[in-house]
Amino acid sequence: MEEQKQSNNSSITSRLDKAPSWQFSIYAMGWAFATYFCMYAFRKPFGAATFEGLEFLWGINLKTAFVIGQIIGYTLSKYYGCKYCSEIGRSQQAKALVLMIVIAETALLGFALLPGNLKVLAIFINGLPLGMVWGLVSRYLEGRKTAELLFAGLSCSYIVASSSVKTIGGWVMQAGVTEFWMPAAVGGLFLIPFVIAVYFLNQLPDPSPEDISSRSERTVMDRGSRSVFFRQFMGGMIMLLVLYFFLTAYRDVRDMYMPEVFKVLGYGPSPTLFSQADWPIAFGIMVVMALLNLAKDHRRGLTAVFAVMMSGMLLMGGATVLMDLEVINGLWWMILVGFGAYLAYVPFGAVLFERIMASTKAAGTAVFAIYLSDAIGYTGSVGMQLYKDLGQSELDYYQFLRLFTYGMAILGTVLFALSGVYFLRKAKDASSALDGKQEAA
Repeated sequence: MEEQKQSNNSSITSRLDKAPSWQFSIYAMGWAFATYFCMYAFRKPFGAATFEGLEFLWGINLKTAFVIGQIIGYTLSKYYGCKYCSEIGRSQQAKALVLMIVIAETALLGFALLPGNLKVLAIFINGLPLGMVWGLVSRYLEGRKTAELLFAGLSCSYIVASSSVKTIGGWVMQAGVTEFWMPAAVGGLFLIPFVIAVYFLNQLPDPSPEDISSRSERTVMDRGSRSVFFRQFMGGMIMLLVLYFFLTAYRDVRDMYMPEVFKVLGYGPSPTLFSQADWPIAFGIMVVMALLNLAKDHRRGLTAVFAVMMSGMLLMGGATVLMDLEVINGLWWMILVGFGAYLAYVPFGAVLFERIMASTKAAGTAVFAIYLSDAIGYTGSVGMQLYKDLGQSELDYYQFLRLFTYGMAILGTVLFALSGVYFLRKAKDASSALDGKQEAA
């Protein structure tokens, strides 16, 4: 238990321990944002390249092979992360973060140097450490009274980072760097900024007694406690996992094949298109997630989270109808379906499980539920991309994404409604049990 406690007694930590809530939140959000933003420079820049005309085995597009190879590594990392990130002690988190990025950049050098199909192996190795980063960063933020606000900032990082590093990747290629050397070059630019961000993130003090009172104390989870948590919420978790299986696949298809979708929609090659499509989304998500922090009652907060996620599904479907009716253009369609998808996707990163654990007073750490969801989600991403290339190869990426959007809108609305009712009942039961104990006392 002692291993979890902050052993860093630096002057920064001491000042943060006494700082007003708003100052602490700005500091924590800023450095968490910076840390995860920099991580994306090692994960996503290759999405700016098309590797046009190149194929892998069995007629699979080479870019699809790269995307799937990295996601398989990332997925395996998520499965192991269920254990690793929920058990790691505080004193080891910063070292682990830096080690993961060093391994990832080394793999990108292999991606540049290795011949032919062996590049898929390099990008697979690149994904293995990167899947740990979200959980390690989340451990610094969870269990605090302003958790929704903190995770709003963190969540915005991967929305803007994905498009930003692809934009930078496009500029690097325009400067003459090849498609295969570009990812390592972009990663090299962000290596030192990442280490600096981790240093300052690691100065955060442990959750205060006020934080623990507002939420619940967060502890490491061994195998037994993870099993107890899943059995306690099995019905709702299964619905959420099924939904996240397809939602992660949808997000990855839209994100990684954005150049191909824009090409079909008639847009010319422009690195700034990625940022035009995602930066408005990041601002909107930041506002919505921050507003969720206003709900101090955790049951009401949980209701609000499910309402936001369901509205995202409805927005995706509505935007696609408007696109079909030619009311909006392709760029606005990409912005609106992306905004809807992220309204549903982002809360899985912590806000949803933070509210579930706070409203039900469940023991443990939200990182376990986050990583279990991610592991299932990225499994869905691999499966859906293989299905596209092998089962729906006659569809271009715009047609595939359009049909996928309608399917997600229907499935997501139904499963969010059912799982919302389930968890709200669990929260009500926990509240009733607590009231009963207080009356008995």
